[in-house]
Amino acid sequence: MTTVTTETAEPDALPANPRRGKRTSGRALRAWTLLVLAWLFLPVAGMIVFGFNDTQGKFNNTWQGFTLRWYRDLFAIPDLTVALVNSLTIATLTAVIAGALGSLIGYALGRYRFRGAGLTDLVMFAAISAPEVVMGASLLSMYLNLGIPRGYLTILIAHVMFSVSFVAITVRARTVTLDPSLEEAARDLGATPAATFRLVTVPMLLPGILAGAVLAFALSIDDFIITNFTAGSTQTFPLWIWGATRLGIPPQVNVMGTLIFAIGVIIAAASTLATRRNAR
Repeated sequence: MTTVTTETAEPDALPANPRRGKRTSGRALRAWTLLVLAWLFLPVAGMIVFGFNDTQGKFNNTWQGFTLRWYRDLFAIPDLTVALVNSLTIATLTAVIAGALGSLIGYALGRYRFRGAGLTDLVMFAAISAPEVVMGASLLSMYLNLGIPRGYLTILIAHVMFSVSFVAITVRARTVTLDPSLEEAARDLGATPAATFRLVTVPMLLPGILAGAVLAFALSIDDFIITNFTAGSTQTFPLWIWGATRLGIPPQVNVMGTLIFAIGVIIAAASTLATRRNAR
């Protein structure tokens, strides 16, 4: 008699749900992003909170109560007000001058091929990658050798010099994505080269120009190292804060920092909305 043995095969394991894996990875990525953002904005949140601190001493590092009087007495320290005005005016002029020069350089590099374009690229990226202490020391040496007194104008020149490269790279990236047929269509319809550039090219470049100008403004207003080399007796907002750390930073500094941060957020939001509107 023959015995027949029947083996029961185990069912194959069910494949994992790909949607569940995507949801898990998506949640982990969002949680990590929120964690990084919270870490980045934690010092800003502390600055904003201590702008409302009712401190009674020189050091504003212990919470003593809520008050709005520092917003009312924002300009009660004349030297701090002058330093803030210097920083804001230098940053605004830097955004305008570096925005104009950098936009033209970026447009030329993105649209045309000419002798020296590679060298121009090398110089721009060298200016971006060079340590600030090297650029500050070289500018200081140049001013001393030429006998140029350091002050407001030398700070402005230095800020324009290191901001132009950032604007040029931003505008060049925008120029590369432009459709040349739109400019050709304008010329076919009778527009002069100047009118084509003003009415067609510049509006298409405007998001890149605004982004570069905002970047130049931000780089200028918070620069410390290069400014310290080229300032002389002129005080800017970062230099004044550095000098005040030995005696105690007043709450007005927190308030001014909060207002500068708020203005930066508003400008960035407006630039983003303008870019989306132009894209539509």
